[in-house]
Amino acid sequence: MTALSSAPEDRPRSHHGEYKVPGGKLVVVDFDVVDGALSDVSLSGDFFLEPDEALPQINRALSGLPESTTAAELSAAVTGSLPPDAVLFGFSADAVAVTVRRALARATSWSDHPWDVIAPTVLPTHVNVALDEVLTEEVGSGRRNPTLRFWDWEEPSVVIGSFQSVRNELHPEGVARHGITVVRRISGGGAMFMEAGNCITYSLYVPQTLVDGISFADSYAFLDAWVMAALEKLGISAFYVPLNDIATEQGKIGGAAQKRLANGGMLHHVTMSYDIDADKMVEVLRIGKEKLSDKGTRSAKKRVDPLRRQTGMARTEIIAAMMEVFTERYGATPSALSAAELAAARERVAAKFGTEEWLHRVP
Repeated sequence: MTALSSAPEDRPRSHHGEYKVPGGKLVVVDFDVVDGALSDVSLSGDFFLEPDEALPQINRALSGLPESTTAAELSAAVTGSLPPDAVLFGFSADAVAVTVRRALARATSWSDHPWDVIAPTVLPTHVNVALDEVLTEEVGSGRRNPTLRFWDWEEPSVVIGSFQSVRNELHPEGVARHGITVVRRISGGGAMFMEAGNCITYSLYVPQTLVDGISFADSYAFLDAWVMAALEKLGISAFYVPLNDIATEQGKIGGAAQKRLANGGMLHHVTMSYDIDADKMVEVLRIGKEKLSDKGTRSAKKRVDPLRRQTGMARTEIIAAMMEVFTERYGATPSALSAAELAAARERVAAKFGTEEWLHRVP
């Protein structure tokens, strides 16, 4: 299989884009825009492609397309240009689409944005959930830089997904006995059992341009690549189990969820187990056989393998390492919640997240 490497062009084009496929290769594209259409497209990179003739075919398929062509349409054009026996290794048609969109400034990369990091701040769970909606809106509207925020809280809580049923997900006796605060978030996914200090939760607030052209499924690993690097630095080899579980060879350590807003903001948040009380968890959550059926285990307790056992490190040390890796990778700077953001979150609690109507919106 032939490796295709970037090489200087005889003539520089007016548009240049690059995209490093998570776990794959670098894709580079150069082209001009003439009368609103892509012209003289040149694709390159350190990927592998067979047969060699497929490369000029891709270039020809992209040349002439309107600059307004969507990521899906770009990907389809690439796929349609390929011979039946074509083999793409280290990249894909979708990766080419992302690269073209970046060259057109319709998709962005991590380096295109100034990043903020908010260290853990103890807040009521209702406020933490409300902040996810408020800050996603702020980033989508351009009033706040893209931001990584770590949660902290004191009261034992369960945060259920946007489409989950309280009745089906919780044991009311366990909730009452352990004084659990139950909150519904804006993203989908499963329930999170959270006691003070027993898990690590963070939220990323990003513009949707960062994942433009990246499939919904692939966006999870893409947005958490820095986390995998941080865990690797701590001696943990972690990986994604589709769609949204983070695991090691010892078991699941966390799960992610996302929500895209109409104003262009996007929420991606993750909860990782640090030192979970598995006995209490199964007294509070209903985790049925069907939920476990595709996880290769019959026990809800055995599904989760906490970071404390795997690292022997304090929770604060792990969070500090995560913040350090994110800061180094993306040039992030320390930030804090503003008084206006906190006030807006508390207003949302009163009007939405703290109401019975919102909590029980799914019977």
